[in-house]
Amino acid sequence: MKNFLERLATEILIGDGAMGTVLYEQGIDQCFEEINLTKPDKIIDVHLQYIQAGADVIQTNTYAANRLKLEKYGLIDKVPEINRKAVELAQQAATEATYIFGTVGGIRRFHLEEWELEVIEEAFKEQIEVLVAAGVDGLLLETFYDLEEAIMAVTLARRLTDLPIVMNISLGEVGVLNGGIAVSDAFDQLYLSGADIVGLNCRMGPFHMLRSFETIPLPAKGYFSAFPNASLPDYRDGRVFYQSNADYFESMGRKFVEQGVRFLGGCCGTTPAHIEAFAQVKATEKPVTNKIVRPIVFTTLESQVTKRNQKPLTEIIKVKKSVIVELDPPKKLNTVKFMQGAQALKNAGVDAVTMADNSLASPRVDNLALGSMIKSQGVRPLVHITCRDRNLIGLQSHLMGLHALGIDDVLAITGDPTKVGDFPGATSVYDLTSFQLIQFIKQLNEGLSFSGKELGQKASFSIGAAFNPNVRHLDKAVQRMEKKIESGADYFMTQPMYSADQIEALYHETKHIEQPIYIGIMPLTGTRNAEFLHNEVPGIKLTDDIRQAMAACGENRDAATLEGLTIAKSLIDTALTYFNGIYLITPFLRYEMTVELTNYIHAQKLSLQN
Repeated sequence: MKNFLERLATEILIGDGAMGTVLYEQGIDQCFEEINLTKPDKIIDVHLQYIQAGADVIQTNTYAANRLKLEKYGLIDKVPEINRKAVELAQQAATEATYIFGTVGGIRRFHLEEWELEVIEEAFKEQIEVLVAAGVDGLLLETFYDLEEAIMAVTLARRLTDLPIVMNISLGEVGVLNGGIAVSDAFDQLYLSGADIVGLNCRMGPFHMLRSFETIPLPAKGYFSAFPNASLPDYRDGRVFYQSNADYFESMGRKFVEQGVRFLGGCCGTTPAHIEAFAQVKATEKPVTNKIVRPIVFTTLESQVTKRNQKPLTEIIKVKKSVIVELDPPKKLNTVKFMQGAQALKNAGVDAVTMADNSLASPRVDNLALGSMIKSQGVRPLVHITCRDRNLIGLQSHLMGLHALGIDDVLAITGDPTKVGDFPGATSVYDLTSFQLIQFIKQLNEGLSFSGKELGQKASFSIGAAFNPNVRHLDKAVQRMEKKIESGADYFMTQPMYSADQIEALYHETKHIEQPIYIGIMPLTGTRNAEFLHNEVPGIKLTDDIRQAMAACGENRDAATLEGLTIAKSLIDTALTYFNGIYLITPFLRYEMTVELTNYIHAQKLSLQN
């Protein structure tokens, strides 16, 4: 059989289409890679359909057959067997004219399932070695959203084999990868890393994918591939559907060839009918050797940076003792007391009023709305944003809304799981970790959306991050803090602290950190409150002395309030000795307590200055 790359020099070649969505349409809704072992005839049948439709290349059913993806199915020990069996099934279906490419799918996404690059590399290495040893004719690395991961995968594959390597990356927006990297620049780097063929797959149908190819010059060395989805997906009755549009694929296939594509196949939603349509293109078209490139027009962002009048909190805390106060949004519709509290805190001289984002996973009045309301009254809002309640679309939309309202101070946090709140059956989204959310907010500050698309204007968010010092190993918590700094955190707000020794220990562990730290202080309201916080709220621990002091107050509300304030003032004295920032948390909207503590802090500041 003629060398695959030699044929691409003069021919258009056709790959196969989707495996997973074809199996899905047959009612199979499980780990598709496990089907290699449990229902091998199903896999062979799909291969045969694509070969009969005109595919020159079939892919092994190994897209997610790596240890990181198979672990959640309890199949980590079967990685070699699943990959070997996939090659064997493809070989059984193949004719003498069929090339078999081992498929390796990208791993990194926006989700919590992301791993360190070194761990991903080990998983790829294990899989690729098995595929190559089993006798594939080439490797097809596909659906890589992250360029760093894609370059690593190509470099690794080239180190392991001399076989042809195809790298198909996936875009969130036309012409750009995540992070705003121009697709033409990404292609250049992938060719230099060792890929023979670089292209696009998944995420987009032919129309938008074609627009991306229009921005990419023909490579000096190497070839283009295109594996579009059948269409944009539709969702009906709990199932995903794609348009059946084979005739359209034929016409778009010819346009792909005009843009320099020589290897055509399909991704999600494509069927043998789509591949047959591409085969019709192969029968009549020849590869092009020149094309007109449509340049990407980038907006000049520097002149469009939003100008804000107020200084960032990070500048305020450098020159004075800074106080921010959390005032929880109400659980009920009446916001009068909340607004009264915000005004009282402003009058007391706080630098910002912070508002949680459905704390303890219980629904409250939206903090974006409240932030806008208090801002109109001259109060500086600091809005918490959790990863729990919104997917990527909702998170970016929420942040864009904050920007439009002139609210620039945000705290990026993971958020308590829904099972602790009022709606335990609700879904926790967690598209992002808090680290990733910080990174993406920083990306908005560069004028780029989460997907890398230009927004025409730079945001100006100042990003706070949460820090939990109430742990057994403080050094490990500080290492987590350092990772958040690498992600882009501008300052930190700690969980409530109830030990002077602990505050001093935190100072010594964080002396090397330049980012400001606001020490969390929450006054206790009674012994029941103290015991609940100590025993049931993650990340909060009280000393025995404090619990005993609150217990001594019994059910006397006034005595408990006084004792809670006394304890808080003692902790504030220690915190002001070592840190410039105090973060007061108002218990149960009892803002008179945090007003008194704010006044106390201001008085202490004056005494320290004298």
